[in-house]
Amino acid sequence: MSKHTLSVLVENKPGVLARITALFSRRGFNIDSLAVGVTEHPDISRITIVVNGELTRLDQVIEQTGKLVNVLEVMELESATRIAREVVLAKVGADNRTRSQILEVVQLFRARTVDVSPEAVTIEATGSSDKLSAMLKMLEPYGIKELVQSGTIAIGRGSVSLSEHRLRTAEPPRWAVAIA
Repeated sequence: MSKHTLSVLVENKPGVLARITALFSRRGFNIDSLAVGVTEHPDISRITIVVNGELTRLDQVIEQTGKLVNVLEVMELESATRIAREVVLAKVGADNRTRSQILEVVQLFRARTVDVSPEAVTIEATGSSDKLSAMLKMLEPYGIKELVQSGTIAIGRGSVSLSEHRLRTAEPPRWAVAIA
């Protein structure tokens, strides 16, 4: 099985996210990551979904997602043609002896220190899941007291946006080609 990153443009209406996630659940897919936010158009939201699965089964779910009410476009973002990031906030135990070592790790991963207290340092980091996992592994010996991690957000490379692709291209969406 392999990871797949899907970008779904939807009308910004109540219940859309619930219908999409229910569809994935009914088809036996566990969603590894989910991020939702409004786009450059206030009436359109983008849902980024990361799932593990076989491409043949996933193509069916993509096709069914595209048919849902309020779904405008569904596209898989291939790893070579996307930029993907996550955000982590980590509260790490720190004292006078370990604080400078923790700050070195923060600099090494180009993260930021967003809060310092006598017993902890809170770090904000952005990057790929591999980069963030590596940073957290280096911080583990100091004691991670609290951790919050966003889902993956992703965008295609190049100048054409997903909404422009939807309007410009006469070709059917990827899922329609795969099913035909």
